[in-house]
Amino acid sequence: MKPLDPRLLRLSRAARGSVVASAATGLVRTLATIGIAWGIATAVTLGVDAVRDGRVPTAFVPTLALLAGAFVVRAVAAWATDDLAARAGATVKSELRTTVLARAAERGPAWLAERSSAGFATTLGPGLDALDAYFGRYVPQLALTAVATPVLLVAIGYGDLTSALVILVAMPVIPVFMILIGLATQALQRNQSDALARLGSAFTEAVEGLATLKAFGRARRQVGRIGTVTDEYRRGTIGVLRLSFVSGFALELAASLSVALVAVSIGVRLVDGSLGLGAAMFVLVLAPEAFAPIRQVGADFHAAQDGVEASAAVLDVLDDRGPGATPAAEPVAAATEAAAADLVVTGLVVRRPDVVIGPLDLRAAPGTVVALAGPSGSGKSSLVAALRGALPHDGTVTVPGPAGATRLERTTWADQRPRLVRGTVAENVALTSEPDDGDVRRALAEAGLEVDPGLPVGSGGSGLSGGQAQRVSVARALYRARRRRTPLVLLDEPTSALDAEAEQTVVRAVRALADDGAVVVVASHRPAVLAAADVRVDVHSGGAVTVTARQGARA
Repeated sequence: MKPLDPRLLRLSRAARGSVVASAATGLVRTLATIGIAWGIATAVTLGVDAVRDGRVPTAFVPTLALLAGAFVVRAVAAWATDDLAARAGATVKSELRTTVLARAAERGPAWLAERSSAGFATTLGPGLDALDAYFGRYVPQLALTAVATPVLLVAIGYGDLTSALVILVAMPVIPVFMILIGLATQALQRNQSDALARLGSAFTEAVEGLATLKAFGRARRQVGRIGTVTDEYRRGTIGVLRLSFVSGFALELAASLSVALVAVSIGVRLVDGSLGLGAAMFVLVLAPEAFAPIRQVGADFHAAQDGVEASAAVLDVLDDRGPGATPAAEPVAAATEAAAADLVVTGLVVRRPDVVIGPLDLRAAPGTVVALAGPSGSGKSSLVAALRGALPHDGTVTVPGPAGATRLERTTWADQRPRLVRGTVAENVALTSEPDDGDVRRALAEAGLEVDPGLPVGSGGSGLSGGQAQRVSVARALYRARRRRTPLVLLDEPTSALDAEAEQTVVRAVRALADDGAVVVVASHRPAVLAAADVRVDVHSGGAVTVTARQGARA
């Protein structure tokens, strides 16, 4: 296992900055430590001289002042290291989460469908929270070790070359212990990280399916399942802690024996007069400090293992392009595009593991309603995802809009699943905590939903029926389309959970959006929606696509 993953340094500017800052403050701490050792050695020597001569040397007070200053500098440097490390940890976590979420959005639903959503959330949530120990303790200590150890060895060699050679010979024992312990803990820590992912997945899946489990009387059985996974995680944690304590003892023992060798050597030579008192005190104070950084980095390595595993998992996700995500099919949702008046689709082909959809050639002017028709699973949602730039594809898609605007800024999209969040109906429509009440009410009315905009909604739309939740999703699209004046509106099965009367209301709203100058693309298998379309695109089970335009529409 690498002590510091170079992929993390390449990806995160804050991670690189943290290493540099830790090295700088570590150098200051090391120089202050040398100053403390020199001050103690000088003060002891001057004190002995004062007892022997019966008077206080004039250099005694300035030496104590310099010693106090060195303590202050060391304390300030240690505080700066901790503060910078905490800030770097928070920034790196934010950067990694933002990058992973952006990459997931770029790769589209096909890439996400191959992964456990609960495991993905656990890695991005509590998994990356473990980076606090990684950047708060391990990285600063690693940088301190790299800087302090050679500087302290040089300082000790300046005071007593023999002691420096003893330390140089004894010091490799600690890294050998660290390597052996690291090999023993690597598999154990990886199992512990997997256990945390399984625990998060079990809990998240139980919560997501709680309504179904209660309906079939199976909710209580999940208590035993989650209890079993929790107990497995608890036993794993105890095992990791046990090994960490044992490894810490081994490192302390190796360092203590090494310092003892130096102390014995100094004592013998101090008695026979071959080493002065000042040099002996200087080396005795610095000898434990020479072993302390490398000993502590071994202990902090175990404390930061969760963060190491989490960051490795995230970096592996970023390196994994997944099926279909070839260099020729890069995401375009966030890229600026040239000005265009019509929706122009040329040779659009979406490749899924089970079917190849297309090619699709289409031209739709503002005011056109395009219906994507076909049986469930034929690929209508995949075409919608490709149109909004969320799914890799062959061919070109030109979305109407002004020059310089991104695909995302030109498009309004409503998924076939409402995806409601905890809050009020108005907040779900506007996706903001301060919605415009008039526009919200208009959107709800056009969607045919007569509810109070201030009505509380639970996570996942609890508190609303399926049809109401779907109309909130449609109202959300109407709200954004009218406020942002997006020239392209994509609706995926907007009426699948509605009765005939509610469906006619939504169809009228779709027609009104088109009459206002938007190109509206609707994926649906409902006859009422298909009848209202100007252009019909039939997506067949084998992936073939046919386009039929009504009189006067361009296709």
